[in-house]
Amino acid sequence: MNETLDLPLYREALLFLAMAGGVAPLFFRLRVSPVFGYLLGGVALGPYGLGALGAKAPWLGVVAISNVETIDRIAAFGVVALLFTMGLELSFERIRRMRRLVFGLGFAQVVVTTLALTAAAYALGLAPTSALVVAAALSVSSTAIVIPVLIEGKRLAAPVGRASFAVLLFQDLAVAPLLVMVSAFSGGGGRSLGLQLVETLVPAAAALAALIGFGRLALRPFFHFVAETRSAEFFMAACLLVVLGDALLAAASHLSMALGAFVAGLLLAETEYRREIEVTIEPFKGLLLGLYFVSVGAGINPALILASPGLILGIAAGLIVAKGLVLFGLARAFRLPARVSAEMALLLGPGGEFGFVMIGAGLAGGLIDRALSTTLVTAVAISMLAIPALARVGALIDPLTRARSDGPPEETPPGADAPRVIIVGYGRVGALIGDMLDAHAIPFIAVDSDPRLVASAREAGKPVYYGDASRADYLRRCGLETARAVVVTMDSPHANETVVETTRRLRPDVTLVARARDAEHARKLYDLGVSDAVPETIEASLQLAEATLVDLGVPMGYVIASIHEKRDEYRRILAAAGAPERPRSTRRPRRV
Repeated sequence: MNETLDLPLYREALLFLAMAGGVAPLFFRLRVSPVFGYLLGGVALGPYGLGALGAKAPWLGVVAISNVETIDRIAAFGVVALLFTMGLELSFERIRRMRRLVFGLGFAQVVVTTLALTAAAYALGLAPTSALVVAAALSVSSTAIVIPVLIEGKRLAAPVGRASFAVLLFQDLAVAPLLVMVSAFSGGGGRSLGLQLVETLVPAAAALAALIGFGRLALRPFFHFVAETRSAEFFMAACLLVVLGDALLAAASHLSMALGAFVAGLLLAETEYRREIEVTIEPFKGLLLGLYFVSVGAGINPALILASPGLILGIAAGLIVAKGLVLFGLARAFRLPARVSAEMALLLGPGGEFGFVMIGAGLAGGLIDRALSTTLVTAVAISMLAIPALARVGALIDPLTRARSDGPPEETPPGADAPRVIIVGYGRVGALIGDMLDAHAIPFIAVDSDPRLVASAREAGKPVYYGDASRADYLRRCGLETARAVVVTMDSPHANETVVETTRRLRPDVTLVARARDAEHARKLYDLGVSDAVPETIEASLQLAEATLVDLGVPMGYVIASIHEKRDEYRRILAAAGAPERPRSTRRPRRV
């Protein structure tokens, strides 16, 4: 059946994929944040860029983004996916330890910034209610840009990252009451603000408690059930179901979608599936966030900026300075170091995506007019465009900020900077190695693709996680960059070879020990670059020989020495058979 192809229906998607596949990698190669590339791409291809020239040159309309509203609806899930992955990196216990920053510094930032900006807007001639709505809209910051910038700079786990995330988290909690405030000021049925807050926040709190309670009971069994299928497609579908389902349930309860996804991430962070889920969601998060940045850029009107450059740029700069000064003062009051306070002020000084929602609600309620709304949206977008540059300035304040810490971290999750041993395969062999490492107080994490085995090990209190260690991104999530050693103990020779090859490609210097089926398999593993390969057949023969000699009355010391000598001889023979030109560990081979 022949159908007419509706090209406009697919144009925005094709343009975005062109940017994701071409423009963003170009900025990455130039060592410029891809976020900046997406934002500029949105400006260039948006309705105020090439789209505005479409009337004069219709062919330009083919390469312009015209339907920004449709993109905005999809792009909103970029922030949802980002907050979900942030939840995976945290836990309820860690949030409890951060409560001083979340409910102290975060609360103070929203209240003090809103009051200060309200006074400024009132002084410039706005009515009190309009001034308060505008100030609330400008008081929030951009989670969608700040967090990726911190991750890209490897500073999310640093003090500035923790403090910034705490403030951003409280801002997200403040979404519901702020929107209720706008509704009340717009004449929401004549009811008082207090009554509307109670009617909104009580059901929201009940829904949040229900989400947490249901998630604790259902999420682990659900993912265990899906993982047993050994299907990557089913597991991906389960991940997307949880992310989008929790986000939409939260939205239906007058909470932000991002907050619902964050809670789901917190719940799954306590399970053995956290790393595999994170790896599965990562590509979707990256693409959706890229689309979000494009939509922000598409909302910037260069013509308006050129018509009133002093006004637009003045509002953007004034916002960054005013919020930055308030944030710096509050951070110092909460005893954060001056360098951390200054860097956080630069990151959170610009406006945020929720500001667009607040301004739109104020416009719909008649609290602000169209001209002011357009001016504010453009100024907020310009300030957000400056975040990557401000982050670089903040990093220059103290080059040691990235590695500095105010004390022990609240939690050291798998994949953090603490060096560990990674055990791939936690069957009988892997479990025995883990017990020996525990006996010598050497920290480790283990990975296995058998959900039943993982669940059993987790019940025993072992740091075992469900996942596929043959994937490079998963190994990085497990902390391969800082691992002390990697031990590969799976039953499948082919699976062992795949993990060995991936590990050695990512970390040529790490100590890499692998289980081999026989001598021929050991030669292949040495060829792939292992530090040590332990063939099961040879090792079993040596143990049998040791038991025989001892039973025959040969002195134990002499038997052990001769067995070790024979083991070293086999190792030299097998290692010599491997290709010497392949990358090897620089460390001396040692016995397992």
